[in-house]
Amino acid sequence: MSQERIAIIGGVRTPFARARSVYQKMSAAQLGGIALKEAVSVTGIDPKLIDEIYFGIVSAPAEGSNIAREALFDSGLPPTIPCTGINRYCASSLEAAAGIAAKISAGQIEIGLAGGVESISSIRALFSLEATDYFQDIGKAKTTAQRFALLRRFKPGYLTPLAPGIKEPTTGLTMGQSADLMAREFQVGREEQDQFALESHQKASKAWDNKFFQTHVCKVPTPDGKVIERDTDVRADASLEKMSKLRPVFYKDGTITAANASPLTDGASAVLLMSESKAKALGLTPLGFIKSYATAAVDISTEPLLIGPAYAIPKALKAAGLTWDQLDLYEIHEAFAAQVLSTLKAIESPEFARKKLGLSAPIGKVDLAKLNPNGGSIPIGHPFGATGGRMILQTLHELKRSGKRHGLISVCAASGLGAVMILEAN
Repeated sequence: MSQERIAIIGGVRTPFARARSVYQKMSAAQLGGIALKEAVSVTGIDPKLIDEIYFGIVSAPAEGSNIAREALFDSGLPPTIPCTGINRYCASSLEAAAGIAAKISAGQIEIGLAGGVESISSIRALFSLEATDYFQDIGKAKTTAQRFALLRRFKPGYLTPLAPGIKEPTTGLTMGQSADLMAREFQVGREEQDQFALESHQKASKAWDNKFFQTHVCKVPTPDGKVIERDTDVRADASLEKMSKLRPVFYKDGTITAANASPLTDGASAVLLMSESKAKALGLTPLGFIKSYATAAVDISTEPLLIGPAYAIPKALKAAGLTWDQLDLYEIHEAFAAQVLSTLKAIESPEFARKKLGLSAPIGKVDLAKLNPNGGSIPIGHPFGATGGRMILQTLHELKRSGKRHGLISVCAASGLGAVMILEAN
C-alpha cells in the first residue's frame, strides 16, 4: 500500500436545482454525464488515461441502476472505462472519492473520477405488490378471454401509487422527524435554526455575487433550450420574518420547517483523482490532497439518527495527525439546521466526549467563522448522491481563495451513518 499523497486535481458540479423544476426533463444519467464530461474538460486530462469511475446515487433509476456506467455512456467518454455505482446515502460521492483514492493507494489504478448525481425529478411512481402482480398478469395474458377474466379482477386502488419511501425502515420515522427529535435532545430552538439558515443563504448569495462558485460550477443546457448557470434555491431576499411565518413540517410543536431544512434537489458533481507523482508526471497542479477519511455508525435505537459525524470526526483527526484547532475550515453538510447545530454542541461537549467517545476532553471549540463560509446545503440544495463532491470542491476552492491549509468535510447520512474527510490545500 503506497503512502503517497492522493491528489484531487479539480472537478465541477452542475448548478443544483429544486426537484421538479429546471431539470425535470433530464435523467440522472444525463446530469451525471455532464458532470463527468466537464470534469475531464476543466482538468485537461486525456480521458483515455482514466482507469475507473466511482459514482454515487441514492435513488437509482430502475432502468439503469449502475448510474456510473449510464452516466459514462451519456458523457461521451471512452466506454471502456470500468464504472461502479456507490450508495452510502448522503455520503455517497464522498465515499466514491475515498474508494477511488483507496484503489490508487493500493496500486490497482492510477487515475480515477469520483462523484455522484441525484435526479429526484426522475423517480418513478411505485405501486403495491398486489397491483404489480396484476399488471404483470395482464402483460402475460395471451388470449382475449384471459384478458377479460383479468379485467374482472381489477380494483380501482391498483391505480393509487404508494407514498415515497422516505421513512427509515428501522425507526419508522422520516429524516425530518428524526431531526426534530434531535433538536429537542440537544435543546436547539426554532429561532436558532432559522438564524442559521438565514446566514447560510446570505453567505451563498454573497459567494455567487463574488464569483466564488463560478470557479467550479458548469453550465447545463436543458432540453427546453435554457442554460442553467446558478443554483436555483439560493435566496438573496431571505429574512427571519418570512421564515418565522412557516409552520413546522413534521410535528405540530416541532421546529423543522421548509426554510431551515435542505430541499429535495437535482444535480451532479465529479472530481479527478490521482497520485501526487502521477500529477507531476502529467504536469497537472492539484487543488489539494486527501489527508484522511473516516466513517462511523450509531445504534439508531438509542442514538440520534444524524449524529454519526460526531463519532467520525475524532477518527479522521487522528488519522490525519491533526487536532480540531489546527483546522482552518469546516464544511458541515446542512441536511437540517437542527442537525448542524446539534453536531456543533456535541463537538464542544465534555459530557459527549467522555460518555460517547471515551475522550477526556471535548473534540474542540467551534469557531463559527470557519463554518460553511460560502453557505451549505440549505440554500445550495442537496442532491443526495452529489453533495459530497460539491463539498470537496467547495472546500478546496475556499482553501485556495483564503490561502489556508486544512479543511474538514462532515456528512451525516441515513441509518445512523457519518462520514468525515480532511483535505489539505496544495
